[in-house]
Amino acid sequence: MSTTLPVTTAPDPAAADAACGPAPSAHAMGAEAAGQVAAVLKALADPLRLRMLSFLTTSASGEACVCDIATVADVSQPTVSHHLKVLKDVGVLTGERRGTWVYYRVVPGMRTAVTALLEQLAPAAVAAHGPQPVLTGLTDVDTTLTRVADELAPRFASLDADLVLRTVRDSYTALARGAGVGAHLVVTAERFARQRLADLERAARTQAGTTDDVPQVLFVCIANAGRSQLAAALLRHHAGDRVIARSAGSTPAGSVHSTVQPLLAALGVDADEVFPKPLTDDAVRAADVVITMGCGDTCPVLPGKRYEDWVVGDPALASAEGAAAIRDDIDARVRALVADLLPDLRTTPAPQP
Repeated sequence: MSTTLPVTTAPDPAAADAACGPAPSAHAMGAEAAGQVAAVLKALADPLRLRMLSFLTTSASGEACVCDIATVADVSQPTVSHHLKVLKDVGVLTGERRGTWVYYRVVPGMRTAVTALLEQLAPAAVAAHGPQPVLTGLTDVDTTLTRVADELAPRFASLDADLVLRTVRDSYTALARGAGVGAHLVVTAERFARQRLADLERAARTQAGTTDDVPQVLFVCIANAGRSQLAAALLRHHAGDRVIARSAGSTPAGSVHSTVQPLLAALGVDADEVFPKPLTDDAVRAADVVITMGCGDTCPVLPGKRYEDWVVGDPALASAEGAAAIRDDIDARVRALVADLLPDLRTTPAPQP
């Protein structure tokens, strides 16, 4: 008995590729680009070079002499020059000789990337080695947020109830997706919404021609986890309820930096009341003075506002002594601001932790 086997045809490779679409590898970074990026990352992968970059990016003039950069670590000047040359060779730094010394600065096209490295990736990398919070979720978030809005509506009677509800929901979403806040999210969102609603009322009064006697100051940095939090706390410490202090971040962190927490505690700040929050148009419109601390390009510029840019160090990864020095720098600037806004109010340096 004979058996006739079916005739099979070999698959067409071209047809198979067309049916499957682009290969998964097509979505990966190109080999040439990956090589260029790897060279830069390799150059940056040195603790001393990272500290040098941190020193340069927080310089008031945006540059520093090699003799000053050498003070970052207890190493010889030839060693410092070698590290600076490595960063220059990969296009991160540029140098200019003036007389005896060479002055270095971050290449303009790299400044945003370097800032993101130092103020976002670096703190996140350090935090990743610490304990991670165990998060629990709500079974019905919308019902909870509606209840929060119903409770807030009577406090902000001049605002439409739908606007209150939208603000509460938007505040929750912004913190959940943007700021990275995980624990106690609803409670934190309520506090954030309360600030935003107060800012909306204030902005509406200003638009109507009714000015507030109490000035409002908004401090903005990148993560809202260090400098801007300290500045707002120091302003409240010195001026009390005679000034409204707000803070925000262009790219908020998940929590206040551990190096900053004891500095805030020394000012009597309740740790549960402090949380990084995103920058909103409401906050800018309600402010009389907007002070940027490393993120001037991301803050909207509105007419009738006073803008200042404070170049101060980032306490995120600083030593305890370094963070205290940064706090003292901010304190001096805040006291000068208070003297300008409230000439009759005398201030003294804030207490140390």
